[in-house]
Amino acid sequence: MAFGVTDLKKGQIFQLDGVPYRVVSYGQKVMGRGGSIVNVKIKSLIDGRVLEKTFKGNESIEPADVSNRNVQYLYRDSASFYFMDEDTYEQFEVSADDLEDLAGYMKDGDKVQAQLFGGRVISVELPKNVPLLVTYTESAVKGDTSSSISKDATVETGIVIKVPAFIKTGDIISVDTVNGAYRERVKE
Repeated sequence: MAFGVTDLKKGQIFQLDGVPYRVVSYGQKVMGRGGSIVNVKIKSLIDGRVLEKTFKGNESIEPADVSNRNVQYLYRDSASFYFMDEDTYEQFEVSADDLEDLAGYMKDGDKVQAQLFGGRVISVELPKNVPLLVTYTESAVKGDTSSSISKDATVETGIVIKVPAFIKTGDIISVDTVNGAYRERVKE
């Protein structure tokens, strides 16, 4: 069941010439007399190529037949990430190149959604927010603990997040997996 290109949004998956793509960015320009042009940057979920595409506002596209499976993240090596299907206990790998943006938000044992296209895992979907342990951050200067001042904090997966001055080493923080932003300190 096709849908209009004006219904696309960032993160949405659709099919073009038999290949599933994820929308990276979306822009619509309305022309005179009700016409419009849609400019999208899309990433192939098969080979990772990023393309810029322009559609007329009245064009339609096909949704991709993508299914989801609950999987557990096991570990990674230099080339791949390894997962296990929670229902069948089948293990599979996904190329590190395909998941480079998600690596900093996954810990061994985390439960995520694997997306399949044509029986092949093409992507992994993380929860919107993940709790991560702060392994290092500078101490706040006494009296300088307002939430408007931010500093860098390294979390257990190795990525660096901007956090408010009151966050300390050992705190668990909630991080937005879409933009990498600090959300809140998690109460234990």
